[in-house]
Amino acid sequence: MARVTAPWAPTVSLFALWAGLLGAVVWAFVRARPAGILVFRPTDLVWGLGVGLGLRLVQGLLSDANSAPFPSSASFFGMLWVGNAGDVFAAGFAGPVIEEFFFRAVLLVALYQLFRWSLGHVAAGVTATLASAGAFICLHAAFGALSLSDGLQLFLVGVACSGLVIMTGRIWGAVLAHIVYNVSFVLLGVLGTALA
Repeated sequence: MARVTAPWAPTVSLFALWAGLLGAVVWAFVRARPAGILVFRPTDLVWGLGVGLGLRLVQGLLSDANSAPFPSSASFFGMLWVGNAGDVFAAGFAGPVIEEFFFRAVLLVALYQLFRWSLGHVAAGVTATLASAGAFICLHAAFGALSLSDGLQLFLVGVACSGLVIMTGRIWGAVLAHIVYNVSFVLLGVLGTALA
């Protein structure tokens, strides 16, 4: 779809990607769902907020945000108030939920369960985390070239979210961390635009 220049191509491409990821999630959950993966606890909210904001701070350090101008874009207000609010919803909410369910609730858990008896719990957790984070980077690299800094930031998001799932046995902390990470970028852009 990247070679199609029609204005509808990116939207169709995104929905095709989401359909594929959701199809895999539904298929995996119909076959077997780990006990407790969908349970929500208040601590998931605390973990999600803390890890999401921490990842955004680390992203600022990695991208040398202290020496760069505050992020701003005249299009942020247009995006939020005119017809592209769907883009904000997609990047801030729908994308993180779908990606976390695929990469953490399905891929991470499946790899962990596959390797835990032969490698042990720790090695299985590390292997599953690295594979899940690597696949997460590859998905984002499919949409455009990534700088080393971008790749490292995505790797840290993948590792942190995988760690939350392995540590808690639940998906919601990882989902919330990813949402906070993405939404905080949009909010920084809106704030930068307002201050410009």
